[in-house]
Amino acid sequence: MFQNCMRALILVLLLLLVACEGQGDHPALLLNQANQEWVDGQTQKAVNLYKNLLEKFPKDPESAEALFRLGEIYHFSLGKPKEAILYFQEVLQLNRQGKFAYESQKYIADIVEFKIRDYHQAIIQYQILIDQYSETHEDEDHHFRIASIYYKLQNYEQALSELEDHLEHYPDSKWGQSSELRVVEILYTLGRCEEAEPHYERFVKKYPTGKDRIEMEFVHASCLEDLGQWKLALEKFKLLEEKYPFPAMLEIKVTGLENRIKNGPKNKRTRRRR
Repeated sequence: MFQNCMRALILVLLLLLVACEGQGDHPALLLNQANQEWVDGQTQKAVNLYKNLLEKFPKDPESAEALFRLGEIYHFSLGKPKEAILYFQEVLQLNRQGKFAYESQKYIADIVEFKIRDYHQAIIQYQILIDQYSETHEDEDHHFRIASIYYKLQNYEQALSELEDHLEHYPDSKWGQSSELRVVEILYTLGRCEEAEPHYERFVKKYPTGKDRIEMEFVHASCLEDLGQWKLALEKFKLLEEKYPFPAMLEIKVTGLENRIKNGPKNKRTRRRR
């Protein structure tokens, strides 16, 4: 009887030992340990643990977060954007509607635009965010980014179309005043200042003390100059003295208009770029 009890006790102890040893490789424990290492600044240790988790438990739910965290590490800590994109893409391959899918897609769009600067590909990535993750209610942000990229590409007609569409669909967007300003800038650049007045008036009404007010007044004055309204343009430029962040540019505008008013035909249109 005694020997049978001892055998049973030894068997129980062995089972407990195996169980404890097995817990060291449990995916949740590995993930927590890896996360803590990254928080503590032990980047390489964290990378090794995440990769160990993926090697041992590629199909476990924790693998999605491990891939996502590796993407963040390569993006923020290691400065390797192309490698980061690969990890974020793997997250999406696992499940495009998973817990980390939307943030992974956002990171991809952000990296492609600001790090790799592949603007055409960035447009595609932001459009994916709009098409597949509209429930996040961040479409206005992604739409504005698309418009801004077209502006970077100097595709002003398309940028104008995107911005006007943005203003129509998101009238209370946090990007509203930036969109209105950009529209007036584009119309000035395209020589279509006669179309700018409604945007200027709407801007002044909605954002009387907005962060872009000074720049809007400068661009609007430039449009008035372009339309031949030299005296009114000069008055507006002078109101910006000691306010406009580029005083040399403002002085050029003021001096040029003063000379034109003094020497040139009053109703003659000019086309000058800033």
